[in-house]
Amino acid sequence: MKLVKVIEVIATSEKGFTEATQNAVTEAAKTLKNIKSVYVKNMNAKVENNEIVSYGITAKISFEIEK
Repeated sequence: MKLVKVIEVIATSEKGFTEATQNAVTEAAKTLKNIKSVYVKNMNAKVENNEIVSYGITAKISFEIEK
């Protein structure tokens, strides 16, 4: 039987939501093994002077736990 654990993370990017999502996975992979999926739960953007200056996401990352 495989056991899957889910954690929630927050990540940002100055380029877009796709890069923010990749940043979340890249950072999680530094301490987690066997990442299987990422679910973007929420997206937001910071605006200054009518321009988007950063993108943020809240995501759930699932990974298999080794026995």
